[in-house]
Amino acid sequence: MDSELDKRKMSREEDAEVIRCILDGDKEAFSKLQNKYKYIVSAIVRKVIRDEDDVDDLTQETFIKAYRAISTFNFDYAFSSWLCKIASNACIDFLRKKRYYTVSLSRPMDPNNPDYIFEVEDTNSLPDIELIKSEKAEVVEAAIAALPEKYRTIINLRHSEELDYAEIAERLKLPLGTVKVNLFRARKMLGIALRKHSALFD
Repeated sequence: MDSELDKRKMSREEDAEVIRCILDGDKEAFSKLQNKYKYIVSAIVRKVIRDEDDVDDLTQETFIKAYRAISTFNFDYAFSSWLCKIASNACIDFLRKKRYYTVSLSRPMDPNNPDYIFEVEDTNSLPDIELIKSEKAEVVEAAIAALPEKYRTIINLRHSEELDYAEIAERLKLPLGTVKVNLFRARKMLGIALRKHSALFD
């Protein structure tokens, strides 16, 4: 037991050190956290969302949100718990948007980890949320506009028109595999572009 507790403590300290590096200006250090927790986050999302394409989208969205909010992280808590809370909230937002009401918001994510629960964000306590959203939207829109046309088109079809992969393939008359590859490349290019504006999200 002590060995397990020591491992958790060491992992938490390692995460804290990486976060300090990010806050000191080393934005690339975030990839260490992403590599460490990507399978855990995807597993959490997969408990709620069945479509693998949506699981991939929400997993990426979780890390984007965590990166943008990293300056608000409280070192009194474990990064893993904070990240899992972001993942669960991302799932709730997705389910609301799709109008799926099949999951209890009070049900624990994992019976072996009862601390991981869905929490509904209280937007009433965030008076500046619309302004922040507007500023972020402008940066994202500019980054999308700067993409090559075929990548710009596929990003808009997926995230603006909310088409699934099969619908995009039909719309663009492309094989499903090509759609997935192009979307992956588009997201990668978009992520690189957004990192240049990371100060706006701190």
